[in-house]
Amino acid sequence: MTGRPDTLRLLPWATPEGKCCYLVTDGTGYLSRVADNIESVQLGMAGDLLDHAADMLADHTSTSAQLRFLLARMSESLTDVHRIAESRGARLPGPAYDEIT
Repeated sequence: MTGRPDTLRLLPWATPEGKCCYLVTDGTGYLSRVADNIESVQLGMAGDLLDHAADMLADHTSTSAQLRFLLARMSESLTDVHRIAESRGARLPGPAYDEIT
């Protein structure tokens, strides 16, 4: 995903303290490609979790401990997906309004 020159990109990971990580980039460097790959993995894992959740909810023998574990993993995944959405949204070009005359 290429962006405008020297834009800030919210990276798909946080510091050990939970703070956001940013990269000043034009979207073509090595670290941008690493971030793209990690986002792809995170989105794939989110899809897998959704499939697993559907299976567990359909299985009435799932225990509360199993469901709590699934919910914890889904919460982590939703945090990742939310960060990806914020990052990608921030890199979208602004709306191009025609000048009203």
